[in-house]
Amino acid sequence: MSTFNGTYYQPPFFLLSGIPGLEESRIWISIPLGIMYVIAILGNSIIIHIMHKNPSLHEPQYVFLSLLAATDIGMAASTLPTVLNVFLLNHRRIEFHGCLAQMFFIHTFSSMESAILLAMAFDRFVAICNPLRYTVVLTHSRIIQMGLAAVARGVALMAPLPILLKRLPFCKNIILTHSFCFHPDVMKLACASIRVNIIYGLALILCSFGVDSVFVVLSYTLILKTVLGIASREGRLKALNTCVSHIVTVLIFYVPLIALALIHRIGKYHSPLPHVTMSNIFLFLTPVLNPLVYSVKTKQIRRALRRLFVLKVG
Repeated sequence: MSTFNGTYYQPPFFLLSGIPGLEESRIWISIPLGIMYVIAILGNSIIIHIMHKNPSLHEPQYVFLSLLAATDIGMAASTLPTVLNVFLLNHRRIEFHGCLAQMFFIHTFSSMESAILLAMAFDRFVAICNPLRYTVVLTHSRIIQMGLAAVARGVALMAPLPILLKRLPFCKNIILTHSFCFHPDVMKLACASIRVNIIYGLALILCSFGVDSVFVVLSYTLILKTVLGIASREGRLKALNTCVSHIVTVLIFYVPLIALALIHRIGKYHSPLPHVTMSNIFLFLTPVLNPLVYSVKTKQIRRALRRLFVLKVG
């Protein structure tokens, strides 16, 4: 521990928090949380498994879906240890460097997910607007390059976050408002100016999530323009139906993310409940709902799931 002027120091640990006002119900809350983690990790693992085992699902859109599922597993695994520790065991301590590491992985996987959603929007754009060049544009080597670019961008953009936090002196208040380490939450405990952290955090949102969301909207604007030019009603519905799952997934990811960013930077609340609620929705529901959405809305995945469970039962 480094002490500065007897008042500012780098704490050896932080104290995580559950849901404000529901501390007595933490055991009961841990049950649905545990179920959600099982669904997230098992559901996304099954998605990856059936993609790998079925050659008919080795098309670009399903490869991207596998990458999305792997990212969801990473996001769920990043929060799992501390969330269950807080709610199930009432173990609130997290070591300082462990907190920074968890924060890095949470934000990195979030950035990766945003990049993969953009790649999936591009996939739908090429498939609908330029179908004859689909296999030429989206080759397996190019998909791998896009996946590696998503990883590299996430790591490069998020690596400065723990470095910027580590240079700050902290006050004696070491209580975080979440059951995991989140950059806006951690930086507010600092006793020095956090201007650089705020500016860099805003730049991150604009350069990654902001740019991604703009291009996703642009892709679907062009897709809609192309679909409206299709003569038959059946053809229009068929084209749009291939996009439904991805549109729902985009909304599940970006709506809570935007709300969370606005709450942290604009909203002034005496209670931390709005921050906690939106961050939990963003980090917990996204990995849970994505495999459910694709399992329900994608016919090829439903067939593969039925075959998988028939073989298991047989």
